[in-house]
Amino acid sequence: MDGRGRLLRSLEVGNIAFPPAALSSGALTVVGPALRESAARGRKQRRGPGQNLLALLGKPGAALLFSLAFLAAVSMYGMVKGGHYAAFVAAHGGLADFLAKKLGFAIQAVTVSGTREVPEKEILAAAGIGPRNSLLFLDAAKARENLKRLPGIKEASITKLYPSRLLIEIEERRPFALWQNGGETKIVAEDGVVLGPFLDRRFVHLPLVAGEGANEKIGEYVAILDAAGGALREHIIAGVRVGLRRWTLKTDGGTDVLLPERQPETAAARLAGLQRLYHILDKDILLIDLRQPDRLAVRLSEEAAAARAGPPARNARARGGRG
Repeated sequence: MDGRGRLLRSLEVGNIAFPPAALSSGALTVVGPALRESAARGRKQRRGPGQNLLALLGKPGAALLFSLAFLAAVSMYGMVKGGHYAAFVAAHGGLADFLAKKLGFAIQAVTVSGTREVPEKEILAAAGIGPRNSLLFLDAAKARENLKRLPGIKEASITKLYPSRLLIEIEERRPFALWQNGGETKIVAEDGVVLGPFLDRRFVHLPLVAGEGANEKIGEYVAILDAAGGALREHIIAGVRVGLRRWTLKTDGGTDVLLPERQPETAAARLAGLQRLYHILDKDILLIDLRQPDRLAVRLSEEAAAARAGPPARNARARGGRG
């Protein structure tokens, strides 16, 4: 009896008969076919790595592929340890580049445009482009950044034209002025970047600046020359940066013109007016001080000062006669 007046019968699952006592005690769990399949799948999923590897090797052709991969890894290790791989990379590039070139992605033509002063050989060397590279694995962004590190290159772009062509477009920094500092004269661009030593007479006509930091203020100096005008500009041979604050103009007649720290262009225009009206730069004057907007100070040469004072002996006799 099951406690409710009903007779217990044996339960048959599949071909196995379970006695009523087992059912009434609650010590039996009946597992159906679906639950048995789920448990079997769980046991398969819980296999360890070794069992998975054995199962993989049991597939047709897997053992051969594994053997070939193992031999390749051993060979690569031996090449690296023996230095053969380094020699291979030096001659043919990395393995990826080597394979890409074999597949038709070798760089067969490089077109460089926009360059006048920077040699193409220097451009290719800076970009790291050579026979060992493949077009497929060339890092164009890195090559562009390497090119922009060259002083003569302001901007660069690199375009891959598959399967085998490369286009390099360059925007150069142009020689803009000469800069003297520390006993050396260098060619600089408009933004003050030093392009190299002054060795070519082609650039002798460029504006000349001198002094510490003068290369970084070339635009200011050119504005002063523009304010001076053509007639006065012909007499100005250089601008000297003084104390990182202001300019002194050097003229072809040996006169130094001191400009103010603020509004030096206005002072240069004032100098142009003095030259036009009084030919001040043609006189025997060593220095013109324009640092004060409401006054003008000049320093004469010793000869001019002596001539202005007159002969001392004659002046003394004249004073004695009047006594």
